[in-house]
Amino acid sequence: MQGLSQTRDLVGYGGTPPAWKLPGGAKLAVSLVINFEEGAEFAVSDGDPQAEKISEVVSVVPPGRWDQGNEQIFAYGMRAGIWRMLAALEKHRRAVTFYMCGRAVERLPQVARRIVEAGHEAACHGWLWRPHADYTDRDSELNDVRRCVEVMETATGQRPTGFFCRGSESPQTRSILRELGFGYASNGFDDDLPYWDMSDPQHPLMVVPYALDSNDMKFFHPNGFVRADEMVDYVRDAIDMLLEEGEAGHPKLLNIGWHLRIAGRPGRFAAFKRVLALLDSYGHRLWVARRDAIAASWRSQFPA
Repeated sequence: MQGLSQTRDLVGYGGTPPAWKLPGGAKLAVSLVINFEEGAEFAVSDGDPQAEKISEVVSVVPPGRWDQGNEQIFAYGMRAGIWRMLAALEKHRRAVTFYMCGRAVERLPQVARRIVEAGHEAACHGWLWRPHADYTDRDSELNDVRRCVEVMETATGQRPTGFFCRGSESPQTRSILRELGFGYASNGFDDDLPYWDMSDPQHPLMVVPYALDSNDMKFFHPNGFVRADEMVDYVRDAIDMLLEEGEAGHPKLLNIGWHLRIAGRPGRFAAFKRVLALLDSYGHRLWVARRDAIAASWRSQFPA
């Protein structure tokens, strides 16, 4: 397909990853990400052609009709979930990255600002919670990413340096990120370490990979988590495996993803609290950091 930003790379580091040195002698980097997208999902009341379908249950509302229930399920994240999460992060003294959709920030700029004032990173998550693969022309996508950046900068006082979109990028997404001066992209599910996209050698773009396995979205999927401890146990197993590799001389990156409307619910918030306590229990063996700090660490040791 013409226009793709890069060809498929099935080799990566070929079994010989760089020896990444983490702050304080840590043996594993951990990225906690919270998605700030409620209010940016597809909703008929916002003029979108149909409502978002992924939710607590499969919607019985026909496409194109107003889905009050699903809108309220999303609203719960902003009305209740965000405050539980911010309080827990403050208690554990953790600074994390929030993936923020522009329309959500436009609706709740005061909440976005409070997040940044609490020490968290605001990364761009697109204007809407939609796959960027849906864009059919570059100008529309560029305008939406630029719009998201401007709204975020106005609300928080900071320009986002990181980007992640739902699902897949379009063939032109990374050229847009380069044009707008982003420091890193996160639409990479193919490694445990950052790497450089050199498809434009004059403008290399760092990819800080993300992951969907250790992610509370699995509570919304039938092959995923049901009880809070199932996610906690999964995260513990991932930490132990990657620590083994880190202690052998090759520290890696573990991503743990959360959503306000999912883990913000009382029964699943237990997973959020227990994962924070689990991270604390490993002490200085883990470096829990914002994604911009992870990108800076990689850039300083392995420049393009």
